[in-house]
Amino acid sequence: MSASLSVTLPAQVSPPQFALSDLRPHAIVGVEVLALPVVPGVGAGSALLGPGAAEVGEQLDTDLLALLEMNEATGKAGEVTTLPVPGGLPDNPALRWVHLVGVGEQRLVDFRRAGAALARATQDRDSIATSIPALASTAGLEAFVVGAMLASFGFHWGSAEPEHRPVAKVVLAGLPEDHDLDRALDRALAIGGAGWRARMLATVPSNLKNPAWLAEQARLLGEEAGLAVTIWDERRLADEGFGGILGVGQASATPPRLIRMDYTPAKVKRKTPVVVLVGKGITFDSGGLSIKPGEAMITMKRDMTGGAIVLAVLSALAAVECPVRVVGLVPAAENAVSGNALRPGDVLTHFGGRTSEVTNTDAEGRLVLADALAYAVQEIKPDAIVDVATLTGAMKVALGQRTGGYFANHDALAAALAQAGEDAGEPLWRFPLAEVYEEKLTSKVADADNAAGGPGAITAALFLQHFVDGLPWAHLDVASAGDSPTEHHEWTTGPTGFGARALLGWLGGPDPLASIP
Repeated sequence: MSASLSVTLPAQVSPPQFALSDLRPHAIVGVEVLALPVVPGVGAGSALLGPGAAEVGEQLDTDLLALLEMNEATGKAGEVTTLPVPGGLPDNPALRWVHLVGVGEQRLVDFRRAGAALARATQDRDSIATSIPALASTAGLEAFVVGAMLASFGFHWGSAEPEHRPVAKVVLAGLPEDHDLDRALDRALAIGGAGWRARMLATVPSNLKNPAWLAEQARLLGEEAGLAVTIWDERRLADEGFGGILGVGQASATPPRLIRMDYTPAKVKRKTPVVVLVGKGITFDSGGLSIKPGEAMITMKRDMTGGAIVLAVLSALAAVECPVRVVGLVPAAENAVSGNALRPGDVLTHFGGRTSEVTNTDAEGRLVLADALAYAVQEIKPDAIVDVATLTGAMKVALGQRTGGYFANHDALAAALAQAGEDAGEPLWRFPLAEVYEEKLTSKVADADNAAGGPGAITAALFLQHFVDGLPWAHLDVASAGDSPTEHHEWTTGPTGFGARALLGWLGGPDPLASIP
C-alpha cells in the first residue's frame, strides 16, 4: 500500500480592512501613509492637487505642487508620486510616507486604477489614510475599494513567510456620515471579496483541489452566507443520469461532484424571478486521452475558474442586495488519464437524454456544462441562465487576455451583461451564435459531436445552446481573461476570477431581469 502525505492549505494573506472617517487626512493620527488625489491640470503635463493636500503640505512645510512639477506628474490614473517623511510629524510620529495618486478623468476605471496603484505602493504598511474617495460618487468609492482589494491579492505556499503583505488598514477620509456611503463600502467589500475568493479558489493547486474539496468549500461558503447547498456524489449522479459529468470524471482517483447553491432574497415573493448560474468546475484538465502538451497543462489547475466565480458570486449576493432568486450549479470533475479514461469515439448520454459523441476528450468542459444546463431547464425552469467557463483557447486567440467573450440568445440579456461588465472593469465582447456553423456539430452516431472544429469558440457555444431549450441564456467564455500574465492595475499575475464582478454588478442591480420577458 502506498503512503501519502495529507495536504493542507497554509494560512494566506488577507485583504486590507477599510473604514470611513469624516476627518480630513491630516487629522488622522497614527497612520503610516497619507494618500492624496492628483487630477490633471489644464495644460499638457501639468497636475493639480485634490482634497486634503493644503493641510498636509502645511503640516510638512512642503510645496506639494512643486513636488509634482519636479516629478513631471500628469495626474494620470494610477500615477504615484512619493514623498518620504523619515522622522514623522509632531502630531503624527507614525507618518512615514505621503503618496500623491493620479485619478485621471475620475471615471470608475480611473478610481479603480488609483486604488490598485495605491495598494501596490503601500505593501507591508500598517495603515493609510486617503482622501481620494472624497472626489468620487458612491460608485467611484466602490471602484476605488475594489481596485485596492484586488491589487492586494496574493497566494503563498512557501516554507517561509510571504515576501509581501497587503496594507493592513485603509481609512477613507474626509467623507460625511452618510448611509449611502456605508452601503457603498459594504457593497465594495462584497464585490472585491468575491473577486478575491474566486482567485483564491482558482489558484489552489490540484494536489489539494479536487471535486470533493471544491464541494466542501461550497458547503462552508453556504454556512457562512446562509445558502442552501446540495451535493451530488458519483452514485447519485449515476442514478439521475448525469452522463457528461461522470464520463469526464471517470478516469480520476477523485470522483466527480455536482454542486448546487440556492440564494433566496430577503423580500422573496411567489413570483420572484429565478436566475441560474452554471460554472465549469474542472479541477484539473490534463486533456484526457487527447492529452495536452506539458506546457499547456501548467495553468490547468484554474480550469475551474467558472465554478469558482459561481461559488464566489453566490456567497456575495445578500451583501449586494440581489432582488432575485439565484441558483448556482457547478459540475466538478477532474479530466485525468487512466485505464478507465473516456475514449475518443465514446458516446455519452446527458441529463435529459441528449447524446454526444466524444471525438476529443480535451473538449470536456462543454460536456459537464451540458448536464448542468439540462438539469437547470428541466428541474429549475429559470427565467434566465448564464454559464461561465474557461472554455476555448480560440477565445484567447480572438481577444487576447484583457477582455472576456460572450454569446447570448437574447439581446436584452446581452446588453445588461455588457453594461455590467463595463461598469465593473470586466469588459465583455459579444460573439455571434452563427447558425452557418451548426452543421459542424453533426455526428453520425449521436446527437452532436463534442469537438466540431473551428471557429472553436462559436461551435462550443452552439453545442451548449442545444441544452437551454430556448430560455434566455448567455455563455461567458472567459478563457481569454481567466489568467493574467502580468501585474496590471487590479489584475495580479495568475488566475483573475474574471466575471465575478460583472455578474454581481448585474445581479446586484435593482431589477436584473427588467427587460427580459
